[in-house]
Amino acid sequence: MRRDVLELRQFYATALGRAAREMTARKVVEAWGDAHGQDVLGLGYATPFMGALRPAARRVVAAMPAQQGVELWPADAANLACLTPEDALPFRNAMFDRILAVHAVEESPDPLTLMREVWRVLAPTGRVVVVVAARNGLWANAEATPFGHGRPYSRRQLAELLREAELEPSGWTRALYAPPANVLAGWAEGFEQAGSRLWPGFSGLLLMEAVKQTFAVKPRAARARVQTARPALNPLPASRAPVSKAPAQTATSSLLETPADRPSVNFQTL
Repeated sequence: MRRDVLELRQFYATALGRAAREMTARKVVEAWGDAHGQDVLGLGYATPFMGALRPAARRVVAAMPAQQGVELWPADAANLACLTPEDALPFRNAMFDRILAVHAVEESPDPLTLMREVWRVLAPTGRVVVVVAARNGLWANAEATPFGHGRPYSRRQLAELLREAELEPSGWTRALYAPPANVLAGWAEGFEQAGSRLWPGFSGLLLMEAVKQTFAVKPRAARARVQTARPALNPLPASRAPVSKAPAQTATSSLLETPADRPSVNFQTL
């Protein structure tokens, strides 16, 4: 069951939520830059992490699942958010160059169908970043945060999900090493610097990027046998003139090779 959009908004209004937003948005900017001239889709509840992408991107849309609910975004401009079903995103094929999925996969009843929809609306060679709670991290057990609900993922599990959706993982990183406690939110930057060096396997979040690849199919040539009909009876000659027979061979050798003496010919299959 998905968290309500009001719960998500309340969390990111806290000190711990602001720290989580800052640490995660930094990783997205490192991967994509400012997405200048790109069409960007935020799936799930990705609006807290898309503020740095909106000024330079050509188009930014926030799609929120129907079970979660939707809110107006951004607050200082025309609304760019919409309510969508998970298994049928209301966008045409190959529409977006970049897709950011946050709070989208963990609580989805059918993650594979959701990621196949991501593949459909992603442009060829487009890139998607999926943010999930890390299985070994402290945040996966913190039920007071949105990352403590749903299914956490290991790096291998997330890569398998992306490959099943025909997306090829191209890179991954980790974020959010601070413990999920509001009293430690002010030390989040220090935990981030130390954790990435001392205990990299115990981050709170796992971020994985995948690419939509399309390949041209080249047909392979193959040899085909053609059957020809052989007449059952040979026609008789027009005249009944006597036909001389060839003299019998007296020599034991012949200039023609017998079928047993002929060299065999091998055909290579294409």
